Amino acid sequence: MKKNLIVFVLVVLSVSFANSQAFVGKGDNKFQVGANLQDNGSGINVSYDFGVGENISLGLSSTYLLGVNDVVLDDAFDTRFDLRARFNANLGNVINVDPNFDIYPGLSIGLKNFGGHLGARYFFTEGFGIYTEFNTPFAKYKSENLTAAETLHNQFTVNLGAVFNL
Repeated sequence: MKKNLIVFVLVVLSVSFANSQAFVGKGDNKFQVGANLQDNGSGINVSYDFGVGENISLGLSSTYLLGVNDVVLDDAFDTRFDLRARFNANLGNVINVDPNFDIYPGLSIGLKNFGGHLGARYFFTEGFGIYTEFNTPFAKYKSENLTAAETLHNQFTVNLGAVFNL
């Protein structure tokens, strides 16, 4: 019985000391890597966010499509690649669900379009967590008669993967 009590106290203390926080504000650094899922293709998404204020971060996001369906005949690098500058409003401390949870709506401007995203992060430890993002274009640079290749980065997409504090 005494041994079980000691183990229980150690577990509670270790959880208390492992208090991570999803977004700490100015100076915060996040790196995300994960899968990008969309119609006619799937690939890898990486992003970096830097905290510039209590609830604001700026960053870069890039996607490279590895698997492209046969419908898309253009196999060029610029068809598969997209790079975006992004702005996030980190609202985890505003909605106050859990200090390890952050939700962040944002805007992005990239090589293919101007769009928005809604993301969420949850940290299990001080340095590691998971994320998901939903992305959609608001304004495409070419809006009429898009080829199958041009639709690759001009549609609703989902990203999911791992997030790291740097």
